[in-house]
Amino acid sequence: MTEHYYSKKPTTASERGTVTAVLRGKTFHFTTDAGVFSKQEIDFGSRLLIGAMDIAETDEVLDVGCGYGPIGLAAAALATRGRVTMIDINERAVELAKQNAQRNGIANAEIVQSDLFEAIADRTFTKIVTNPPIRAGKQVVHRIFELAYEHLSEGGQLWVVIQKKQGAPSALAKLESLFGNVAEADKDKGYRIYCATK
Repeated sequence: MTEHYYSKKPTTASERGTVTAVLRGKTFHFTTDAGVFSKQEIDFGSRLLIGAMDIAETDEVLDVGCGYGPIGLAAAALATRGRVTMIDINERAVELAKQNAQRNGIANAEIVQSDLFEAIADRTFTKIVTNPPIRAGKQVVHRIFELAYEHLSEGGQLWVVIQKKQGAPSALAKLESLFGNVAEADKDKGYRIYCATK
């Protein structure tokens, strides 16, 4: 089987690196590694989502498929009186995200290994953010949307980034069927940011 960044236990040899980025006015230093998504730099889609997502200081946020942590940790820096939970199936990504929270002085983030929403089954959030694992297939991505709807409090929002050529039209249709209220919050270079409100 080919290994992907959504593999539970990457076997690719470790090859650590550092990525530095200014996200929402704060400078972050991230440790990255082989076997995780976008290890050379923070991908354009994630940057676009980070720039667009509306996170209040008291929000309870969930980052689905957190990777080494840029989206969730940027959200935690905004939700200064709230809390961010970050989940990923990839154990290497989870360990990196934990180290990156510590490295960047983020104390209000909890990082958990989880296959989809398994580890947080009984919890709800005011905001859910995701750069979904497109390569895992449409079925997985649409399941994330369904579970996000179930795990949002009333009035809560799901923020999603998706490339037009990688399924944005079908993602939008799925979100509209679940939420009814979906806005295109931003778009650039073929990427779309959708905000779906419950």
